Amino acid sequence: MEPQPLVDLAPTLRLLLLALVVALLPLCWVWLRQRGASTQRRLAALTTVTLFLTFDLIVFGAFTRLSDSGLGCPDWPGCYGEATPFGARAEIHAAQTALPSGPVTWSKAWIEMIHRYLAMTVGVLILVMAATAWRERQRLPFSPWWPTVTLVWVIVQGLFGKYTVTLKLYPAVVTLHLLGGLALLAMLAFQHEAFRRRPMALAPGVRAWGLAAAAALAVQIALGGWVSTNYAVLACTGFPQCNGSWWPAMDVAQGFAVLRELGQATGGGALPFEALVAIHMAHRLFAVVVVLLFALLAWRLWHDGGAVARRFAGALLLLLLAQLLSGLSNVVLGWPLLAALGHSAGAAALVLLLALLLARSAQSSAMPERRPATAAA
Repeated sequence: MEPQPLVDLAPTLRLLLLALVVALLPLCWVWLRQRGASTQRRLAALTTVTLFLTFDLIVFGAFTRLSDSGLGCPDWPGCYGEATPFGARAEIHAAQTALPSGPVTWSKAWIEMIHRYLAMTVGVLILVMAATAWRERQRLPFSPWWPTVTLVWVIVQGLFGKYTVTLKLYPAVVTLHLLGGLALLAMLAFQHEAFRRRPMALAPGVRAWGLAAAAALAVQIALGGWVSTNYAVLACTGFPQCNGSWWPAMDVAQGFAVLRELGQATGGGALPFEALVAIHMAHRLFAVVVVLLFALLAWRLWHDGGAVARRFAGALLLLLLAQLLSGLSNVVLGWPLLAALGHSAGAAALVLLLALLLARSAQSSAMPERRPATAAA
């Protein structure tokens, strides 16, 4: 078997055509379902569908990582220079025969490529949204630069996806890829709310707590991504203690050295176990900060807001509880796939919920004359 280049652009055109075909399904569904509606209403519906698919993309990306399928196709953008694993049967079979557990197997190749297909489909939908926004810019409730920036961000995400593969799961790149996907989700949530126009008045202090909770959540997700990409989930056994100790031996310098290969220390050699413990403990300890901030935010929403704010408070508390239970299950049950996937999905759901909350609050700040929170649908 001849060696394959890390980046093979030969299947790019076929992949783009495939993405266009797949993207036609949601596009036709939106346009048919909204037939007779204005272009703005169609664009609003397309934004909602794209937001839904982006959430699915993030969850499936977590599944790709958790199933060790990130190198299921070791080149980019295709699979051994082909647009689908069908065209790479011989190469995949040879790789799987040489190493049956992976990283290249028939199932992992399909998981990796489905993730890429879904990512390209989302990219095509955002491209359509950006082009339509410029055409209808006089009738939109926001600047067409907003979907344009979103399109640029999708391209950046594509580059992170490329370097995730070509740099062999370099931890810093994989973590940035995760954060970039969640940032895309938040951007689409703000655009979604711009169409719906549901302002929700919040006291200045409540909105400040919302921003603080969002910042803390971003840090915690980055720490969680660092745990996952360094495979440090099982570095601590037991809860609330770690390996039978309240403060185990940790190597913070090596654990949080950003510029290093997967599993490698900065000075060469294998990453010490104490570094993995430090990574795990940082995520576990900062979770306390996140829980306190979210609990305070939910309390303020419940007492200082209207009916809609109380629904947000209840949803935040339920998601927070689910996150705590899934995180605890990962440690106690030995990192089962379902619990790990639920933990990743819960983080994305928290980002989405906070983005919707802050978007509605921002609308109220910009348009104080609009309806109050208690009247919002």
